[in-house]
Amino acid sequence: MASLEFFPALSLLLVWFLCVKASVHDYAGEKFISKGNAFVVHGGSEGLYSSLPNQNVSAASGNGDSYIRFEKITFRRPINASQSSSGLVQAIVFEVEDRETIGGSAYGGQRAVCCTQDLAKLGVCVQGEIIHRSSTKNPNWPQVFGVSFKEDDLVAALQLKSIQITETGMYNLYFIHCDPNLKGLVIEGKTIWKNPTGYLPGRMAPLMKFYGFMSLAFVILGIFWFSQYARFWREVLQLQNSITLVITLGMFEMTLWYFEYAEFNKTGVRPTGITVWAVTFGTVKRTVARLIILMVSMGYGVVRPTLGGLTSKVLMLGGTFFLASEVLELVENVGAINDLSGKARLFLVLPVAILDAFFILWIFTSLSATLNKLQARRIMAKLDIYRKFTNALAVAVIVSVGWICYELYFKANDVYNERWQNAWVIPAFWQVLSFSLLCVICALWAPSQNSMRYTYSEDASEEFDKEETLKLIRPSPLPSKDVQSSQEARTVHSSDGVLNGDLEEDKTE
Repeated sequence: MASLEFFPALSLLLVWFLCVKASVHDYAGEKFISKGNAFVVHGGSEGLYSSLPNQNVSAASGNGDSYIRFEKITFRRPINASQSSSGLVQAIVFEVEDRETIGGSAYGGQRAVCCTQDLAKLGVCVQGEIIHRSSTKNPNWPQVFGVSFKEDDLVAALQLKSIQITETGMYNLYFIHCDPNLKGLVIEGKTIWKNPTGYLPGRMAPLMKFYGFMSLAFVILGIFWFSQYARFWREVLQLQNSITLVITLGMFEMTLWYFEYAEFNKTGVRPTGITVWAVTFGTVKRTVARLIILMVSMGYGVVRPTLGGLTSKVLMLGGTFFLASEVLELVENVGAINDLSGKARLFLVLPVAILDAFFILWIFTSLSATLNKLQARRIMAKLDIYRKFTNALAVAVIVSVGWICYELYFKANDVYNERWQNAWVIPAFWQVLSFSLLCVICALWAPSQNSMRYTYSEDASEEFDKEETLKLIRPSPLPSKDVQSSQEARTVHSSDGVLNGDLEEDKTE
């Protein structure tokens, strides 16, 4: 027997769009979609940990239990289908490693999800039902159950059922029927997916603790920065005010994400309000951080007092990035992105990626010009800090490219989400990298009693121009003291001679 032909495609989509709607999956009139010889509704996919030992396994008890519970699941068929078929609708729950036990074909022909007449003759399944075999690891899996319509009833209700999770894994739920006469069938109700520690999906559960630690890290960074800010507030530069804004936004972002995950874990439904605020604070923080890095790279406040004609272009780039990033983050974290196709997501991701690439190109081009200007003027204090800043940015870009390659490798080799327990590391890494770069910037430009030496100074520029002019006029080295004194003596002697001659001429006259 072969596996379902449509399950690999669905699983590939789940690599990108895995269960961010909620652990409480609501079905509000969703229609069955034709896949091969079956009609399918995807009920959900989540990583679930096994129930904790020595716990009451009652689905309603809560703590320590891990389960999938079906509540008020009903199927409604059109009126014109009520006379033509009794109609069997089944639900199948399986762990991703058991995907090969579902579906099959007769005599090596086309794969099928529903049992065909030829397969029924072989005695391997019942015609009109889902083809499945028992798992080699657990003979009670996959879990398959269903309900049939009675006579002229338009609605069939699935009995309340709870499936206990005894093995950790990635679980998938599909509602399937094999009757073409049930075209137009819709499903209503909900399923509740719960882990031992709460409703947070397994791959997202570690992120709650992660955001808690990141909140603490931002608090520690904030204490250092604000203490320096308070001590040397008279010496604070405009750049340092911008860094203060980024740190504040980061504190709010990490705290909001933590409470968003905590509420999600408690109720099973993502709190839309908190999520929107967390996304918005994060997008503003990323936008401001990129603009700060770009302006610093241009030498704003250090070697040039203003950005001049570039101000409007910088603001336009920042505004465009904010809009593109905000839409992407809102759709990914607030919307039901399970419904998005790969092309739809690419349409949202591509503009952000292009804008990021443009930021990087503009930043390093500006840094190169600023470094050359500082080296030409031999302003060593500013040159040293800019070299360190450039090295930090270069390391960050190299690490980012390396991580992107690893991320692509990770997803390419995890088509069926079997490594879901480690998937949280991917989004967490980007938070750690941006926080590390922020720490480097804070260390380089922390408020101090010498902060003003890094600011732009017209006097320094004028002194530089005078020095350059003197070098052009007098390129040769200064003579020694002995030579200089002898030259002065000769000059005085010749001057005396000239004066004496003039006096003698006056006398004779």
